[in-house]
Amino acid sequence: MKDGAVRDVKSFTRYVEDLLVHGISRREAAVVAVAHQAESTGTVKTVLTIDRELDALKIGRESRLASRQMGKQVARVAAEQLPRGRLLRQFHNAIDERRTPGHFPVSVGLTLAGCGWSRQETVSAYLYQTAQGFVSAAMKLLPVGQLESQRLLGRWASLIADLSLEQPREGLASWSPVQDIYAMRHARLESRLFRS
Repeated sequence: MKDGAVRDVKSFTRYVEDLLVHGISRREAAVVAVAHQAESTGTVKTVLTIDRELDALKIGRESRLASRQMGKQVARVAAEQLPRGRLLRQFHNAIDERRTPGHFPVSVGLTLAGCGWSRQETVSAYLYQTAQGFVSAAMKLLPVGQLESQRLLGRWASLIADLSLEQPREGLASWSPVQDIYAMRHARLESRLFRS
């Protein structure tokens, strides 16, 4: 947004929709789905493998560290409160023992599976909170007001629903070079409103 590539509601909408379709749904949301499925049918090895694979694909240092920090906190709190979360507790232990990075999408997938949410509901919730985070940032950085923000989230509801129906692909894939470049540039900004 600082260099003017995203400067209004139209360019912001296109940016977020492209990122949801070609980036987040194929990487983070796919990880959420795999972690969710693993809670009922998989092993901790599946969870640790997908966590490490996501770590390798998050090339922006700040976004990688933020995802790890949030994931660690969610896993810690959820492991204490969800007695049914067998893999969640094992994942939390692996984070504490530094055997895995502990990314947020993995923690979300395991936690909501432990709460009894369906895979589709879990992926939808993850994508919606991600879109809401972008809208919140846009309200601070662009001429986007509260009403327009709500319209955008309403507009994206059907896209999020469609993306949540997709079955996880074999291996993670993502094509979001613009977002990755912005994330890496963010660390070098003189002043920042956001941590990552």
